Amino acid sequence: MGDMDEIFDQVTLTLDDDSELVCDVIATFPAKVNGQEQMYIALLPADATPESEIFLYRFLENGDDIDLQNIEDDEEFDIVSDAFDELLDEEEFDEIFEDGEE
Repeated sequence: MGDMDEIFDQVTLTLDDDSELVCDVIATFPAKVNGQEQMYIALLPADATPESEIFLYRFLENGDDIDLQNIEDDEEFDIVSDAFDELLDEEEFDEIFEDGEE
């Protein structure tokens, strides 16, 4: 997982209806879109259920704050989703490998 996890454990999103949703940071990770590597963040609602959706945003650091930008392009979203899936696969592989060493 990305190194920002220790700094930002939770993020509060303001939704379209102005309600707020507290989310846990799952990961920050890079993805190459249009030839440029950018950082992205995966969030899961703090009160998540197994059916809860994971939110993916473009992630920018502004000093001590973070700026989350919506991913509005379908192609960019597909690339970011694939990068996140690969990250999850690597995490699962690492956990299996680590468990085998014990």
